[in-house]
Amino acid sequence: MRGHCILSHGFESGPDATKVTALAQAATELGWTCERPDYTDLDARAIVSPLGDVPERLQRLLELTRSAAARGPVVLAGSSLGAFISAHASLQIPVAGLFLMAPPIRMNQAHPIDAADVPLSIIHGWDDELIPTADVVVWAQERRARLLLVDDDHRLSRHVRASADAFAGLLSSLTLSNGRGEMQ
Repeated sequence: MRGHCILSHGFESGPDATKVTALAQAATELGWTCERPDYTDLDARAIVSPLGDVPERLQRLLELTRSAAARGPVVLAGSSLGAFISAHASLQIPVAGLFLMAPPIRMNQAHPIDAADVPLSIIHGWDDELIPTADVVVWAQERRARLLLVDDDHRLSRHVRASADAFAGLLSSLTLSNGRGEMQ
């Protein structure tokens, strides 16, 4: 086993969603183990916010990440809201890398996305109707992240294979030591 990946689905999606399933397959082929947490119960809590219970979503991911990190290197990946919580979790628990699909750079002014200084890959659609591409480009540039912009919208449904390939590229580029990732 090379390490463990935790793949977080987007809002109103699920752990069997097409993109996270494709990422899991790509990781497994490279010798990584994976888990796909189910946040659908928290997404249904629209009374908390229009995006469900985001703080509880983050707490669930932190618990899983803490447990996995005790056993070895962890890479977090997520789509949209899953990307947002993955990035924030990386600030609290050491991870080897991050893979973010359609990351919401700003949930609102009070909650900008932030991430640890670890190897980072992003895939984002040029026609994302929810998250301005220009904001993602600036955010990625500040972090020297790998950024793949594709002819797609927020769901990235036409680029599932490209997402899995980009994720495999990140995993393949990591040299792991003490659970921290470095690019080869």
